[in-house]
Amino acid sequence: MSDRMHWSRWGDPARTTTLPANALAMLELAFGPPAPRPAVDQQAVQLPAVGLPDDVLDALRDAIGVEHVDTGVEPRLLHTGGKSTPDLLALRGGDAAAAPDAVLRPADHDEVQALVSLCSERRIAVVPYGGGTSVVGGLTASRDGLVAVVAIDLGRLDRLVDVDEVSSTAVLQAGVSGPRAEELLGEHGMTLGHFPQSFEFATVGGFAATRSSGQSSSGYGRFDTMVVGLKVATPLGTWELGVAPASAAGPDLRQLVLGSEGTLGIVTEVRLAVRTKPVTAVYETWRFPTFVGGATAMRTLTQDGINPTVLRLSDETETSLNLAKPESIGADSGGGALMVCGYEGTDDRVERMRREVGEVLQGLGGTPLGAEDGEEWAEGRFNAPYLRDALLDQGVLVETLETATFWSNLDHLYAQVKAALEGALSAQGTNPIVLCHISHVYRTGASLYFTVACRETDDPRAQWYTAKQAASDAIVAAGGTITHHHAVGRDHKPWYAEEIGPIGTDVLRAVKRSVDPAGVLNPGVLIP
Repeated sequence: MSDRMHWSRWGDPARTTTLPANALAMLELAFGPPAPRPAVDQQAVQLPAVGLPDDVLDALRDAIGVEHVDTGVEPRLLHTGGKSTPDLLALRGGDAAAAPDAVLRPADHDEVQALVSLCSERRIAVVPYGGGTSVVGGLTASRDGLVAVVAIDLGRLDRLVDVDEVSSTAVLQAGVSGPRAEELLGEHGMTLGHFPQSFEFATVGGFAATRSSGQSSSGYGRFDTMVVGLKVATPLGTWELGVAPASAAGPDLRQLVLGSEGTLGIVTEVRLAVRTKPVTAVYETWRFPTFVGGATAMRTLTQDGINPTVLRLSDETETSLNLAKPESIGADSGGGALMVCGYEGTDDRVERMRREVGEVLQGLGGTPLGAEDGEEWAEGRFNAPYLRDALLDQGVLVETLETATFWSNLDHLYAQVKAALEGALSAQGTNPIVLCHISHVYRTGASLYFTVACRETDDPRAQWYTAKQAASDAIVAAGGTITHHHAVGRDHKPWYAEEIGPIGTDVLRAVKRSVDPAGVLNPGVLIP
């Protein structure tokens, strides 16, 4: 697998996906005859001229070495924006206006610190770049009042720094990817257990900076709950946080860095709580007559302290399309609401968990479907973004958004957001399909993850932004959070400001001014 994603698609350039015949037939039935919209040729993409003065380029080269400062066309293109549908639509249309002026590849914390200090002094905007998987505009910095924009690629920071087997902690550099983390920890019989859909490309630093949540969060927890220490490069110098597993020494300042999206500093090392690598992993599926009934079963499990490693539930529409299993899209699903349960650990523990969960689910109306579909889900769980590219090739707009709320409000939030998406897209003359699943659960509530598909209009970016605004307004009005795990980026800022209120906004702005007085750290992102 390539460690660099395609310039205008998701993922490994060698894994371009085409749609199976049954999916193409379903698309024509839903949206009419195909209207292919291929991406422009890479050579047709025009990048803006490099805006870095020669003396600044010389200073950057002195800091990290000539060979690690790149102003070439291809590296700049590969570091342009993230992987949201609007990001991809821009690049597919030849628009690379968001390209950085240079790509910098430091080797360690000290070199990152030197770059951050230099860029602050010279008023150069800095975009921290891990795997490039942002889907909320988190990698597109504002140039207002600044000389230029550089991407600091952390790919060379890819080491396991320390393992404390007694305390079950490990220190990983920020550029370590998900698969690399599992490889490094696996050599010590350990696992991080963090498997978001971006797992193959996203990095430890990105997980921390966006408060990532993985598909095994029911068993392993969110990424921010795994973090016990951080090392951060800021314009004021090195900031190290976390000396104990818990503390009453004032507010936990680690929480300022977690979710800060590179606006308060660049995370270079993360100390994490790790687990023993599981001996066995089993995934199975269950069917519930309704989405509401399945959600009740999930809540019952979680509030009773019965937590499978993986627990997710597709609504009736998503189940009918088999979107929980991208390889089977369009095939007969059997109806109802499909639940995926996963169990990891020792053989005895897995068997005990399966038995305990099964008793609860059957008692609440669930029908066991066995392990075959569950194993198929696990095998293909990182493939959905490739499917999006194949749909975009056919002129079908596909995008996602997510939120979370308390259990008592879940049905209301679900109905309001779905209605907002359907209404906004139908008003544009399209016939949208809106799907949803519960992807993460807690004792007090759960997340909702929506997927939208419809025929593209002449301006698909504007088409999506109209729908996104309607859905975001509905989320706030219905009492949900504007984002559960995708982060704020640029896309969610207006609603984030409403969520945290004027006092919260003032606090964030004050911290930003203090830590980043020149305003060079990912400007335009997160801070309202």
